[in-house]
Amino acid sequence: MNTITKFCCLFILMAVSAACTDGNASDLNDWPWDDPEVPEQPAEKPSAEDPNQAYVDLGWTNVGDSYGSLPEYINVYKSPAELEGKAAVAYMAVADMKSAGWDVWSVRSDLTYKTDDSYKTPSQVYEDTKAPIIVNGGFFFWSDGNYTSSLAVSQGEVLAYNINYASEDWVSVYYPTRAAFLQKKDGKFDACWTYAASVSQHYAYQVPADNSYAKAPLQVPSSTFPAEAETFEAQTAIGGGPVLINAGKIKDTWKEEMFDVGGVEPTSSHPRTAIGVTRDKKMILFVCEGRNMTDGVAGMTTAEVASVLKDLGCVEAINLDGGGSSCMLVNGRETIKVSGGDQRAVASAVIFK
Repeated sequence: MNTITKFCCLFILMAVSAACTDGNASDLNDWPWDDPEVPEQPAEKPSAEDPNQAYVDLGWTNVGDSYGSLPEYINVYKSPAELEGKAAVAYMAVADMKSAGWDVWSVRSDLTYKTDDSYKTPSQVYEDTKAPIIVNGGFFFWSDGNYTSSLAVSQGEVLAYNINYASEDWVSVYYPTRAAFLQKKDGKFDACWTYAASVSQHYAYQVPADNSYAKAPLQVPSSTFPAEAETFEAQTAIGGGPVLINAGKIKDTWKEEMFDVGGVEPTSSHPRTAIGVTRDKKMILFVCEGRNMTDGVAGMTTAEVASVLKDLGCVEAINLDGGGSSCMLVNGRETIKVSGGDQRAVASAVIFK
């Protein structure tokens, strides 16, 4: 409880990290640079040659050629004008993981969540990596310094942990299991829930702890609670939340993950970023615009993102940080208009390579 007390004041500021309450687009200056240079009707690859014809059939347009040369196993698509019955500007990068690789850049922190490292914009990550595809990663927050609140694993090393406590009033303290998207050392992908009580007590679950602010806190997660616990293991992983799809079924567990408080605003329309994988090992990085950066485009709820990813064939998927953090770069060039006007410096990013 001493650790919890120490960070009570910090957690209140997590609304900043989730970036879904950082102002209205109407308060911003005019878009300060030219729109991404994507033709109004980008040249499509002949449908017979498109490696993801099912997405073209759903109304997505292959726009990868508009962003320069990409590896043949990575393709970029722009959404149809509507998704889930509303105006949309969304992009997805699709990588065939039989040939592609992925990694996570992150600041480093331990279970105090404080880091001495500096956040970076996606463009700064691009300057360091030259990765063909980059999206923002998990959640983070500011207080007397920089803090992380989402898991990050690169080359088998845990760089940061999912935050392991939550409270609505700092009288009742909860211990939620939070989302992670990972690839194990054996190559298996999974969208699961995790909890780290300590470095040596770090677990992954196929079901979340059934927490709710409407009832008393449940016990601290462990090797026996909730069910289906495994010792955490991953070669590459990114945290966030909520889990959107697990084992082929839509979950959207924002209540269980205690995202009622903290700025994610799962039931409101905002810019979103998400990651998922299909049964045939096509990994998808998804971003959607919001907050009327394009007139009439409000964004999406987490449930709507889950539905889109399910339609695209994802069997495992989680939501990442959104709002002003949502950004996708293709060969260093922006796709959506970021809702803050400028790219936000973030604590982690996901890359295709």
